[in-house]
Amino acid sequence: MKILVTEFMDAPAVQGLRDSHEVTYDPQLVDDLPRLLQEAPKCDAIIVRNRTQVRGELLAALTRCKVVGRLGVGLDNIDVDACQTREIRVIPATGANAHSVAEYVIATAMLLLRGAYASSGEVAAGRWPRSALSQGRELAGKTLGLVGYGSIGQLSAKLAKALGMQVIAFDPALTDSDAAFSELGVTPSTLDGLLAQADVVSLHIPLVESTRNFIDERRIATMKKGAVLVNTARGGIVDEHAVSVALRNGQLGGAALDVFAEEPLQAAPHFDGCPNLILTPHIAGLTTESNERVSSMVAAKVLEVLA
Repeated sequence: MKILVTEFMDAPAVQGLRDSHEVTYDPQLVDDLPRLLQEAPKCDAIIVRNRTQVRGELLAALTRCKVVGRLGVGLDNIDVDACQTREIRVIPATGANAHSVAEYVIATAMLLLRGAYASSGEVAAGRWPRSALSQGRELAGKTLGLVGYGSIGQLSAKLAKALGMQVIAFDPALTDSDAAFSELGVTPSTLDGLLAQADVVSLHIPLVESTRNFIDERRIATMKKGAVLVNTARGGIVDEHAVSVALRNGQLGGAALDVFAEEPLQAAPHFDGCPNLILTPHIAGLTTESNERVSSMVAAKVLEVLA
């Protein structure tokens, strides 16, 4: 059988697929739609990351396909309902990159609260901004608010608790009595209560129509003044312009955005000069270790379907 891999996959996992099937592996194929559409009808399985859009024209071309392997957890680039109608299995790498994302959440929260790690150039040039950088905040004793409390949110909570944070979480899919709260000592909260209390707000919800621009100007205004916002979920959840305004006027004390409404992010002048802002190119879930876990998990599950 033939397997098509359109974006980066860890080499040992690709070799594992090749041991029993014909594999076309080209990480640049995602950017060559004509060739992608030419290869699609020949494949029995397709493996993608977040940029390959498995919908519309491409999905129509997958006439032999039995399974879509997703090297990650978000499924907004895949028309899951249409795949089900065509009896195509969709397999995400659930849980495989959770630790990487959770570490990103805690690391960026620490950086933003302390606000002291962008001074290398000044210090090396002979300046000594000690007074300006002496008002940073500690993570311990602060409150982490998790909007969404699935596997990544729960692991973020575990790491935060180990560092002395209080953790509250809002998740409409869970009841307040759910064991996921009590087992980690996390307090369930309403959304309004969370935004008002949290020193760090971290987003862990999917992008659907009801969550588009979920964190907008109005909700940012209800947040604790000086709070830090971390978004590793999906870019469309956050109104990026509203974040830039809130950073400039001091309503937000910092923000880390790993995902954007349009990716790759084009020139974004509204972010120019924003204080205490971290922008990263959708890599919170990408580390050497998580790439290995994600790739091996998806490869194994795709092989099971094709067996």
